[in-house]
Amino acid sequence: MTSRTNRAILGALAIASIGTLPVPALAQDGNSEARLRKLEAEVRALQRTVFPGPNGRFFQPEITESAPAQNNTQSRPSTTAVTDILARLDALEGQIQSLTEQSERNTNSLSELETRLAALEEANTAPTGQSESAGTSASQRNLSGMTGRASSPPSSPPPPPTSATNSPSPDRLAAVQAIAKPQTDDPADDEYSYGFRLWEAGFYPEAQQQLAMFVEKYPNHWRTTYGRNLLGRAFLDDGKPAEAAPWFLRNYQADKQAARAPDSLLYLAEAMIASGDTNRACIALAEFAETYPAIAAGRLSGQYEADRRKVDCN
Repeated sequence: MTSRTNRAILGALAIASIGTLPVPALAQDGNSEARLRKLEAEVRALQRTVFPGPNGRFFQPEITESAPAQNNTQSRPSTTAVTDILARLDALEGQIQSLTEQSERNTNSLSELETRLAALEEANTAPTGQSESAGTSASQRNLSGMTGRASSPPSSPPPPPTSATNSPSPDRLAAVQAIAKPQTDDPADDEYSYGFRLWEAGFYPEAQQQLAMFVEKYPNHWRTTYGRNLLGRAFLDDGKPAEAAPWFLRNYQADKQAARAPDSLLYLAEAMIASGDTNRACIALAEFAETYPAIAAGRLSGQYEADRRKVDCN
């Protein structure tokens, strides 16, 4: 029994010594962890054989044929660093391809836009007599001659109006003086408001003089669009449509987005109607409906429809 025990001990030591030697192949083998576990189990089984229990019974080894395959399956990693890198590279390549396609589409769109802009610039710079761009309406092309028999838009206010006798009556002077001029921290607004009060009271010549002074003195004030429009109305209400038309046209052309530009264009049509010029009245009405469709159907719809009923436009 001693020799058998000695041989077993020597065998165990040999196996243990083999397990402690460096094995370069294990470092490169993907199953190294499973092989190490198998060796450890074999050593434990051998220990039980060499050192039996107190009753002398031998223990069965814990190693089976299926154990290595099971350990091999459990210890094998699902992915590796290389596969992770490859997956990330595939994703990057997909993103780069998508960005390249988007860049090409943007380049094509910019090229088409530049072509269209070049065509528009060429059309806008075409000399007089050539065909105009398709976007220019017939009513816009005829606005330059809108005033007809009226004078050109004045660059300076008209001379102070005078009454038929060149001497207003004492009652009229007293009535005009009774209209108070506002005194606020905005002198320009005060001048306009005073002209409005004169017009509202029916003193049209005095209102014409006051409003003409206002638009000349304050050409960039926010009230100027109101002043030019009201100045045209002061002439129109005074029975002078030829003098009113240039102010309406000037106010509309100065800034088509101004607060009273739509009103001036519609009053321009009324000035043409009062002058008996149906053709130009229809042009103004068409321009108004085309330029301000929302206002034509909203704020000024009543006045617009009334003006349309006054003329027969084809």
